[in-house]
Parts: sequence; C-alpha cells; structure tokens
Amino acid sequence: MTNSTTNGPVAQPGIMNIAPYVPGKSNASFDGKIYKLSSNETPLGPSPKAIAAFKELSGKLELYPDGSSSALRNTIAERYGLNADNIVCGSGSDELLELISGAYLGQGDEAIYTRHGFLVYPIAIMANGATPVIADEVDYTANVDKIIAKISDKTRIIFLANPNNPTGTYLPFDEVKRLHKAMPENCLLVLDAAYAEYVTNNDYEAGIELVATSENVVMTRTFSKIYGLAGLRLGWAYCPPQIADVLNRVRGPFNVNAAAIAAGVAAIKDVEHIDKAITHNSKWLAWLTTELEKTGIKVTPSVGNFLLLHFAKGIAAKADDYLSNNGLILRGMSAYGLPDALRLTIGNQEANERVVTALTAFMKEQGND
Repeated sequence: MTNSTTNGPVAQPGIMNIAPYVPGKSNASFDGKIYKLSSNETPLGPSPKAIAAFKELSGKLELYPDGSSSALRNTIAERYGLNADNIVCGSGSDELLELISGAYLGQGDEAIYTRHGFLVYPIAIMANGATPVIADEVDYTANVDKIIAKISDKTRIIFLANPNNPTGTYLPFDEVKRLHKAMPENCLLVLDAAYAEYVTNNDYEAGIELVATSENVVMTRTFSKIYGLAGLRLGWAYCPPQIADVLNRVRGPFNVNAAAIAAGVAAIKDVEHIDKAITHNSKWLAWLTTELEKTGIKVTPSVGNFLLLHFAKGIAAKADDYLSNNGLILRGMSAYGLPDALRLTIGNQEANERVVTALTAFMKEQGND
C-alpha cells in the first residue's frame, strides 16, 4: 500500500519504496537470564566517568546544550590531533550520514554502497530522491574494483563501512587510497568507521589521514559501540573545512543533547576503560571464532566486536529460535540479504560461553557431530 491511495499529503516520490530499518530484537520468551547479543553493544558498558558526567547533568535539564558541542569537539581534537573546526557532532553517526546525504544528493544522483553494507545507506540515499547503486563484495568484503566499476557521471557519494557491519571485514588503507584515487573530484567518499577502535591490524587506518589530505572525504565515528553510549545517540564526523561548513548549515541548532556532550567528553578521556574493552574484545573474538568453527558453523573473519555466522540453507532461523529459547538473542540477517546467517555480538565471558554451549548442542541436533 502506498500513500497514493489516501486523500492526505503525498510523500515525495520513492519514499514509500524505502524498507524501514528494523533494529535487532531485544527480548526473548525465556524464564531466566537473557543475553542480548543482537546490537553490537559493548559488554563492559560505558566508562564510570561517563556515567558520573551524565548524572551530573540531571540538575541542569532546563538549560539548552552548547549548540556547537565545543567541549566535545575540542576533546576529540586533542585526542586525535585534529582541528576542532573540522569536526561536526551529531545525534549518532546515523544523523551525520543523513545530513551528508541531504546536503549532497538529489533527484537524478546516484550513491554507491557495497552488497552487505549498513542498511542506513540506502535509506538515506532514497530519502533524498537519489538512486542507490550496489557494488558486489568478494568473500563478504568490499572490493575496490567492483566499486570503481559502478562509478558513473551521476555518482555523488560512495559509502564505505570500514570495518563493515554486519560482515566484520575491512579494507586495508592502501585499498581505500586506491579507491579514492579512482573517484571523480565531485564525488564524496564517506568512510563510516563506527568500529574503528576495535581494529588492531597494522594495515588499517580509519580515515583521518585521507580526510586531512583531501577535499572530498569524510570520516564518521560513533560513541555507540566501544564507548557504550548507544542510549545517548552521539557521533562525530571529521571533514574538510568546506564540508564541515555545509553540515553546520543544515544540522539542527541543538542536535546534540547536553548529557551526551558531557558523557562523550568523559568517555573519550578514559583511555584505560577503552583499552580494557579492546583487550576483552580481541580475546573473545578469537576464542568464539575458533570454538564456533568446531561446531561446523562457518564464521567470517572479523575485526569488529561481532561475528557473522553462516549456517546451511534453512537452518539459521531454526538456530535463532533455539538460541532465543535459551535466553540468547542474536541478529537475523535476512534484511542484509543473508537469510542463512546470524550476527553475534561479543558479550561477556558468561554470554560467550553460553552461546558456544547452545550452538554446539544445536548443531549436534542437526547431525553435525
């Protein structure tokens, strides 16, 4: 059903063709402890210092936040050695992706993303009347040659999630630079580095260097993952000066709330807490990969805080139900074009061990002794 059948206002062309974003489920019918492993949330939670900063704001809720998020931008700039004027903060990196799309896409334009890229990309593209163009991946990994092959004179944005959600794969910096070199100057490369803090590989670079040396690259980051502030909705973008100027013209005047600013400042300063999160993730990412592969499940190598699990045809939904009935909530991947896969967030020790135990039992029931 489209809104052409109603007598009220009619949405812009293409809006009703957008598939709404459906987040990972949060609950299960299970009489016992439930482990939510569907949304890539950190098992360590936010820094205690961020929690304290959030609580301190409770007595100042009548005041508007700083419209320029200056304290947060300055803290980010100090942490990474950046110019604060080139940082734009948003209500999650999702808002920044939407602002970028709204500023640089219109009717007749095209934007490219990869086959199993983040679902917000096609939503943001189509919401602005542009056409999404999908570049195939190789082994669930973005492929520069296939992206380049999709570039046309209508291409205005290339979205590259690096690392990618939901696959956990990434492109080395040399490949990102090769892609950028092949792009026309009037095309914008958006490097979505939501999971950058988890990557320990030496050939990876989140995008700071490329933004600093280019006029058509933007890097987006989030506080929702390793910093554990998903509930506050906080993100930031590092941009060339002229792009930062554009985004500051179109964003809301108070688009980041005061509690998010305060918690973000405290979170990014707590380097010890982040180091603990990285250490925890590296340990359990490797352990889960090894243990789950022993069950016969194929696991895509990941550098994020999650794993993409592949099952035989028709089995993933059964595995999802089995896990839910045992208090373990994972993310189904049908919306990403992966109906035979589930995405598993790295949890705490108890959750990780329970997932392995449950999936070992499930696979044995399927005849994978």
